[in-house]
Amino acid sequence: MNSLIIGTRGSPLALAQTEIIRSHLQKAHPNLPIEVKTIKTSGDTFTNLSLIAGGGKGLFTKEIEDQLLRGEIHVAVHSMKDLPTILPEGLMIGAVPARENAHDVFISKKFGSIQDLPDNARVATSSIRRRAQLLARRPDLLIEEIRGNVETRLRKLAENDSLDALILAAAGLRRLDLWKKYGDFRWEEIGFDVMIPAVGQGAIACEVRGDDGGTRAAMAQINDESTAVCTTAERVFLRALGGGCQVPYAAHATVEGERLHMIGATFSDDGKNVSRVEVIGSTNDPRDVGERAAKQVVG
Repeated sequence: MNSLIIGTRGSPLALAQTEIIRSHLQKAHPNLPIEVKTIKTSGDTFTNLSLIAGGGKGLFTKEIEDQLLRGEIHVAVHSMKDLPTILPEGLMIGAVPARENAHDVFISKKFGSIQDLPDNARVATSSIRRRAQLLARRPDLLIEEIRGNVETRLRKLAENDSLDALILAAAGLRRLDLWKKYGDFRWEEIGFDVMIPAVGQGAIACEVRGDDGGTRAAMAQINDESTAVCTTAERVFLRALGGGCQVPYAAHATVEGERLHMIGATFSDDGKNVSRVEVIGSTNDPRDVGERAAKQVVG
C-alpha cells in the first residue's frame, strides 16, 4: 500500500493513543507514509448528554466507522472499552497492541482510599460500572456524574471543594502522563478485588475493513496476541450478556502460560446485588472462556 490514513477522535487521550499506533506502525513499516485524520463524534458534539442516562456505546465510534466504511480512512483507532461488541457489517478489529494498565484509580485531594472517605462523601464518575462497585463497597457514598476528557475531570476535582474523590482509568492517566501535573492529589490503584475494570479497559482497538487486505496485513504486524486473546474473551462475555458500556457489567482476562483466566461480574445499579465469577480455559479458545463466564454469572 502507498499510504495509510488513521481516523481518530480529537481528544487528547484519543490523539495520544493514535500516536502510539502510528509509532508502532512506523517501526513495523518504516517507509509507509501515515496520516492522522481527526473526526468529531456524537459524544464530542453533545457534551451535555448523560452517559449514564442514555449515552452508551457508539457515541464515540459511529462517525469514525462511517468514514472507514466509505474508504475515507484505512484504520479507526478507538479505546477498546468504547467499541460496541457488534461491529458494523464489513468491519473488524485488525490489531490490538499490548495493553496498558487496566486498573481504575482513586484520586482525591485529601483522602487516600475509598475506605478512607468519610460518610456520605461525594465521588465523581460517569460510569455506572464504577458507581455500582463503589456502592457495593460503600453504600453511603453520594455518586455524582462527571463529563469531559481526563484532564477536564481532574481540573473539576481540583476546583470543586464539594467533590471528595474521582475515579478514572489508569491507562488514560499514564498515556497522558498526568500523574506529575496533579502531584498534589492522592492516588491509589484500585485492586480487582474491589473494582473490576470495564471490558477492554486499557486496550486500544484498531478497526479496519474486512475486504482491505493491504491494511489488514499492515496492522497484523502490530497485534499483541495475548492482549487480543484477553479482550476477545471479555467482549464475548459482554456480548453474551447483551451488554454495553451503560450496563453494569465488568470483566478482565489475563494470560498465564497457556491458560486464560477471567473474572467477570454483573451488578445492580445500586451495588446491592453482585454476581462474580472466575473462569479458566485455554488461550486457544477465548470465546469459550467468555461464553462460560457469561453463563455462570447469570446462573
